[in-house]
Amino acid sequence: MILIESHSEGAILPVRAQPGSKKNEIRGEQNGFLKVCVTQIPEKGKANKVIIDFLAKSLKIKKSQIKLLSGETSQQKKFLINCLSKAELFDLIQPFL
Repeated sequence: MILIESHSEGAILPVRAQPGSKKNEIRGEQNGFLKVCVTQIPEKGKANKVIIDFLAKSLKIKKSQIKLLSGETSQQKKFLINCLSKAELFDLIQPFL
């Protein structure tokens, strides 16, 4: 199960990034993280930007609602999803699990 946390501005989504993949896709849950694969290689934050763009498109929310909180250079990242409760965010990611 994905370990979504509550936050005063929304909810925190833990993501396990896999840059340099063959295609952009969400591959379900891995150790409490949402596994997100992107084709972009990890250089100068470019993969993080692609992850934000891809999450926004996949979850049908605005890019401006997503902010990287931690894990800028790590595979394990935490994104703040503004204006969504823990339950609302879980409902959005449910189809990918």
